[in-house]
Amino acid sequence: MIFGMPTLIELNGLEETMVLCQELGLHFVELNMNLPQYQLNHLEKIEELKGLKDKYQLFYTIHIDENLNVSDFNPLVAKAYMETVKRTIQIAKKLEIPILNMHMNHGVHFTLPDRKVKLFEQYRETYLESITGFRDMCEQIIGHDDIHICMENTDGFMDYEKEAIELLLQSNVFALTWDIGHSNSCDNKDEAFIIKHEKQLQHFHIHDGNNKSDHMTLGTGEIDLNGRLDLAKMHNCRCVVETKTVDALRESIQWLKANNYLEG
Repeated sequence: MIFGMPTLIELNGLEETMVLCQELGLHFVELNMNLPQYQLNHLEKIEELKGLKDKYQLFYTIHIDENLNVSDFNPLVAKAYMETVKRTIQIAKKLEIPILNMHMNHGVHFTLPDRKVKLFEQYRETYLESITGFRDMCEQIIGHDDIHICMENTDGFMDYEKEAIELLLQSNVFALTWDIGHSNSCDNKDEAFIIKHEKQLQHFHIHDGNNKSDHMTLGTGEIDLNGRLDLAKMHNCRCVVETKTVDALRESIQWLKANNYLEG
């Protein structure tokens, strides 16, 4: 199995991250576009990123900005997000990045006296039309390159999001990320949907958790880690050890080694 690490807020810059990644015996770093140092203007410094990649014999995946909303009803906003994805794919091509990880955006909701109305649900046809356009754009730009955009579960997919993901999965450039900690924290409500599409699993975010906490060190929570990791292995998935601190990452790597998932 291939394991990587996230970009951690404690580390100063990409090279420090690459040093730790190599030290821990991991294979890749997931660059997080929520952070200022991993915005497009920095990621487009291709020679610099390629130099670090070659120096440490590692590769990258990318976590796209969690605010991304290609279905925003404001066409100017949606266009900016589409352009962001387009340029991110172009970066992935140049750096041989195999995975772009992406969240679904729930969209805005209106609160009525008796319920909340999700606008993407209310205007479902418009929403799904935008998703189809996004899918077609990504498919055209990726072409025959070995790049997959993996949709990650967060706090439970809405029904309209499941429909949207199934539209995306009609294209072979889209796949799934299973974040097992997110899944656990929402009572595994996405598990049946993910298992239904398990052949399209390409990426995992692994961390432990319980009913109070998430992103915990492996082996300190209640998640069936062996079961999840065995599934990841079955489908040859890449796995990000998605803890939030260096210490938790180090301890999680020790757990993986002790349980024979990682050599060392």
